Amino acid sequence: MRNILKKEMRLSASILTYLFIPFGLMFLLPGYPILCGAFFVTLGIFHSFQSAREANDTVFSALLPIAKRDIVKGKYLFVCLVEAGAFMLMALSAALRETVFSEAGPYKANALMNANGFALGMALVIFGLFNLIFVGGFFNTAYKFAKPFVAFVIACFLVIFVSEALHHVPGLERLNASCTEEMLLQMLLLATEIIICFLLTAASYAGACRKFENIDL
Repeated sequence: MRNILKKEMRLSASILTYLFIPFGLMFLLPGYPILCGAFFVTLGIFHSFQSAREANDTVFSALLPIAKRDIVKGKYLFVCLVEAGAFMLMALSAALRETVFSEAGPYKANALMNANGFALGMALVIFGLFNLIFVGGFFNTAYKFAKPFVAFVIACFLVIFVSEALHHVPGLERLNASCTEEMLLQMLLLATEIIICFLLTAASYAGACRKFENIDL
């Protein structure tokens, strides 16, 4: 499996995928829908799938002396590693906003979502939806990915819109509280969203393995 992952990272991946990881630092931007950073990270991963398809990477992988399930696992591991790298940058950005820059004027006057536990968790939900809708959808044919990506884009921006709107609903203002103000609530929200991301990814992986086994390449 290590060799399959190396192949994904060194041969199949587009350089744009790695260049888009720093978009996780968009969590530092005040007055901007910070969850768009998660979308740009997935857009970078999309370029790797596009590049791999044009190079017939799936057929090449199928000719290797490995199980079809391992090909799927390699793709998912690569995707999750990229998402994890971007999430670390998001978490670092959120920590800086909550500590070093906590008294900065642009952040205190920010009318949009704050970089707190809820926001970090919603970024993970977006990653989970990407894994379910796009990556899982790609393995329906192991070739076509336009429809799955369009479906993901629609779902992603619906999540961003709802997430940005929720803390303006009376009674839900605490969703936008900082971790220092509402530590328990924010950590509970983040933990719940981590579980959601894991379940979405696990369901997507199981379905992709099953579908890819039945594809005649």
